[in-house]
Amino acid sequence: QVQLVESGGGLVQAGESLRLSCAASGRLFTIETMGWHRLRPGKQREMVATVTRGGSTNYADSVKGRFTVSWDVAKNTVYLQMNSLKPEDTAVYYCYCRTYQGSNSWGLGTQVAVSS
Repeated sequence: QVQLVESGGGLVQAGESLRLSCAASGRLFTIETMGWHRLRPGKQREMVATVTRGGSTNYADSVKGRFTVSWDVAKNTVYLQMNSLKPEDTAVYYCYCRTYQGSNSWGLGTQVAVSS
């Protein structure tokens, strides 16, 4: 089992930046991929960005060029640097991981609100 705890959400104005952090604990050696999903008002949960243990990244088209995901394996922490935030980025952001066995774990989420 892996436990995930997010931090770093908040209220910002359009164009500003935020960095989300997610601390992982538990059976860390089983994690193959970490990343972030979000749930925007009135929409389904969507993938934002993921990073594998090997360093490969994947981004939603809507955040490419603005968001950067990184995984500090030594600190058991994954980050999401969000720049040039837009009101449509307002969402609850969930940390996510997938193990080599195919199991998924989720954090409880952190709220990001972007005002225009």
